[in-house]
Amino acid sequence: MSFADLGLSDELLRAVADTGYNEPTPIQASAIPSVLMMRDIIGIAQTGTGKTASFVLPMIDILAHGRSRARMPRSLILEPTRELAAQVAENFEKYGKYHKLSMALLIGGVQMGDQVKALEKGVDVLIATPGRLMDLFERGKILLTGCNLLVIDEADRMLDMGFIPDIETICTKLPATRQTLLFSATMPPPIKKLADRFLSNPKTIEVARPATTNTNITQWLVPVKGSAFDKRDTLRALLRGEEVRTAIIFCNRKTTVRELNKSLKKHGFASGEIHGDMEQPARLAELDRFKQGDINILVASDVAARGLDIKGVSHVFNFDAPWHPDDYVHRIGRTGRAGATGVAYTLIGKDDEENIDNIEKLTGQKIARLAAPAVEAAEDRPAREEKPRRGRRPRADEAAPAPDAPRSARKSAPAAKTAPAQKAERAPEPRRQRERRDDTPDDGWNGPVPSFLSVSIEA
Repeated sequence: MSFADLGLSDELLRAVADTGYNEPTPIQASAIPSVLMMRDIIGIAQTGTGKTASFVLPMIDILAHGRSRARMPRSLILEPTRELAAQVAENFEKYGKYHKLSMALLIGGVQMGDQVKALEKGVDVLIATPGRLMDLFERGKILLTGCNLLVIDEADRMLDMGFIPDIETICTKLPATRQTLLFSATMPPPIKKLADRFLSNPKTIEVARPATTNTNITQWLVPVKGSAFDKRDTLRALLRGEEVRTAIIFCNRKTTVRELNKSLKKHGFASGEIHGDMEQPARLAELDRFKQGDINILVASDVAARGLDIKGVSHVFNFDAPWHPDDYVHRIGRTGRAGATGVAYTLIGKDDEENIDNIEKLTGQKIARLAAPAVEAAEDRPAREEKPRRGRRPRADEAAPAPDAPRSARKSAPAAKTAPAQKAERAPEPRRQRERRDDTPDDGWNGPVPSFLSVSIEA
């Protein structure tokens, strides 16, 4: 089957051909004709299956007929994070270049004045995160009564981030007779309840069993004994022993991301990092360096685990076994995309067995174990200090014999009387606090206004 068999316009087929795609993925082949027929859709698809194009392509052809009005967008796409919203906007620019459609991107952090101006001109496509959309709606800056096409993307991620009440409110503000497309990697009960309430006789399209991993990805568990330094040694051995073209390494904590990236650079790897403490322009800059090949290893927290479409990732390494099994599916889904093959390694210690059991229960498959590769001594290990010999501590009123005095002298030396001394207080060690997991949603945008905030898509 080709894209021409799906009923898309000649202009859209030309734009698709320009990107180098020839055959639709299963989710695209199933969803695009139904969307063009104005059916409501429930799409259950894991990451890397071409889900975004399955709604962007038919939307462009649907919106080609009609005209936008001020403050009344004709269609609305809801995304859980600003990165995903920006990525969808890029897809509209790429596939809609032969159509005259206007688009606005509503995400936090950007000045509202610029977004209001874009809305006042009228937009065909509005891509938004729920928080900023609700803010503008409550200020009376946007009307949703003319929106006849709604897309709820990454619905299970919306649930994780607590956006479902906002989505329910938004749905009640749209026309009752509209087309609604809902996409999710999994279908937990709250998402099914949302679909039952707001979708009309939807067609369910499932290209893979919920919460399964991509069959194109070879998965390995690598047991590691010892400290974090042993983990680093093992990781470097895997990176050097494999044909790693590009790799994403996932960590559970932001501090681990920073420390691991620093260590990899010290050992000669071209690596970068991305995590939730970074400002948005810095995050985007690192992603651009990775996409352009300036670096081939990206150390990341779970802020990058979902939705980011980075082509050609050959390997994924879980430096830390994820705490939640769903995160495992989304992490390794960064490789093996669009029909390509990929490899995923997860480094595990003795405390990770429960996490691995939960992952295997969720995915319904047993992950093979691989013997840890031989490693070389690492340069960044701290020098091992000799432990002092155990013995009786001198009392406060005793003078300790000189450490280089003969053993007999130490025994016979009379105790020198000193002034009474207070018992030395041992400085309390700082209590180690577990750093919070880096999946806190933020829909704020701290960088400059993206070029596609309000663009006209023209030939």
